[in-house]
Amino acid sequence: MHDQGGGFQFFADRGDSRLRLDQVLARRVTSVTHMSRSVAQRWIEAGVVTVDGRVARRSSDRVRDQAAIRVALPPDTILRSVPEPEPGALEILYEDDAFIAINKPAGVVVHPSYKQLSGTLLNAVLWHVRERSDARPGILTRLDKDTSGIVVVACTGGVHASMQRDAAAGRIRKEYLAIVHGTLRPASGVIRDPLGRDPEDRRRVVVTPGGAPSETRYEVIRPVAEDLSLVRCELVTGRTHQIRVHLSAHGWPIAGDRLYGGSTELISRQALHASRISLPHPLTRERLVIRAPLPADWPFPNDPNDSNDPNDSNDSNDPNDF
Repeated sequence: MHDQGGGFQFFADRGDSRLRLDQVLARRVTSVTHMSRSVAQRWIEAGVVTVDGRVARRSSDRVRDQAAIRVALPPDTILRSVPEPEPGALEILYEDDAFIAINKPAGVVVHPSYKQLSGTLLNAVLWHVRERSDARPGILTRLDKDTSGIVVVACTGGVHASMQRDAAAGRIRKEYLAIVHGTLRPASGVIRDPLGRDPEDRRRVVVTPGGAPSETRYEVIRPVAEDLSLVRCELVTGRTHQIRVHLSAHGWPIAGDRLYGGSTELISRQALHASRISLPHPLTRERLVIRAPLPADWPFPNDPNDSNDPNDSNDSNDPNDF
């Protein structure tokens, strides 16, 4: 977020962890101004970037979780337009003065970008909190445009920082449901393939030896059709397209996921839904569990007589319990 000194500052999140500093700036500062790795490298060389209060000297330095990064924006920086409040429908799953949990439909962009400044979830949230003078909404959990489910929005900068610390410490557990092709063997496990951008197609993420450490836990809930299974996934790290790439790389693409090899016969977008999140309340520390119902376009809705509800899982933080 902007500070009073004309700079931009943020805390590194799990998606930034172990990336190069220039990569992190290209990922995070793009919400403020046009940014690329070459621009980031020039700014680092100019001494306008600090990490944990120290001037950064090397673009190749790796960034740790929760590192405090500040960029003193050069005077000639052309800033992007500030997102404006816009009326929009929100399916609110939980709300208090600290944060809001929203069930995002597929097809909605979470955060404005240079390509889309309006019509996003954040625009609608800004409208929703427009009468709160202290509100400075910040997205904690982002989803791809065509992924549905829970998005958590902190209402103030202090709450956002607190929730980021909880995420870095592993106190926030995010679970997804996916319909995937193939037979998963073993039926439960952990995928730890490192991920990075595809050098031939920047829209895609690929498994690569030099990529960022990434971890996804998965568990088959049940077969739902021939060659299709309902799978529960938990994000331990939060890389771009992580679940989609991890499953596809093992021969289990998500149904509807054109980018990573899924068939679109059943559903026109990836069958991936952020179904459940458990977290400590940032102020009271009470443990909360928030669930998002399956969307209307989900190919295999719950059978009300089925005791194996895919939204049910235990709240243990022991990775062996997943």
